[in-house]
Order: sequence, then C-alpha cells, then structure tokens
Amino acid sequence: MIPEAEIKARRAGPGPEAPPVERELVIDIAKRGLVVAPAIIAIAAVARGGAGAASAGIAVAIVILNLAMSGAVLSWAAKTSLNLLMVAALGGFLLRMGLVVAVIAAIRHEPWVDLPTLAVTLLLTQLGLLFWETKYVSATLAYPGLKPSEKED
Repeated sequence: MIPEAEIKARRAGPGPEAPPVERELVIDIAKRGLVVAPAIIAIAAVARGGAGAASAGIAVAIVILNLAMSGAVLSWAAKTSLNLLMVAALGGFLLRMGLVVAVIAAIRHEPWVDLPTLAVTLLLTQLGLLFWETKYVSATLAYPGLKPSEKED
C-alpha cells in the first residue's frame, strides 16, 4: 500500500524547477579559460613565435566554444526529457568533435597555423579547464552545480 504522503506528492506534480546547472558550469569554465588565455598565448608565442600564439588563441577559442555548445545542448535536453539528455550527450559530443575536426581541417594549411601548438593547446586546455572546474563542482542535492563560496568571517 502506498503511503498517503506519497500519493499527495504525486498529485502535487513535479517539484521545484532545477537551477540551470549546465549554464552555470559553462560560464564558470569560460571565465577561467579567459583568465588563463593570455598566459597560454604568451607561452606559445615564446615557444613557437607568432604562428604558435595565433594557434594557441584559436585553440582556446575552440575549447571555450565547444564547452559552451555542450552546455547549451545539455541544458535544453535536460528540460525536455532524460532520454533526450542521453542522446544529446553522446550525439552532441560526436557532432562537436566533428566540428572541431572540420575547423582544424579548414585552417591547417594557413601560414599562421602551427599544428603541433594547436593540437597540444587544444588537448591541455580542454583537460585543464575540466579538471580545474571539478574543484568547484558540487555533487550534492543541497547545492547542485557549483559549490557556494565560503564566506570569510
């Protein structure tokens, strides 16, 4: 037999709307990416010259746009249905990786592109920003999304 409280909860409908966690995470990652971008570009400029700096700048932009598209697609899908969320996660990943490959294929023969710098910067920036963000992500029901900042007394 189902308890009366559960029956009332089912009749009341869905609970409160979840916060836009995906959007919060993307904005936070983009801020961090923009903070470290000048250092990444400067290091690439010293190591590989102007082509290295341009390639590093393009790589950071690709990573930030890639993560922004991911957040937008997942946020939209999460509001629609869980099944669509799973399809959007996998299909969106494949589509975004295809777009990254298309962009790289389109610019690889340009004189201002240094492919090794572009590849290393893409990989390290993507992984670095994701690992950096894990420090700030909360996996509790009390605070979904980003952990609240500690208040100094």
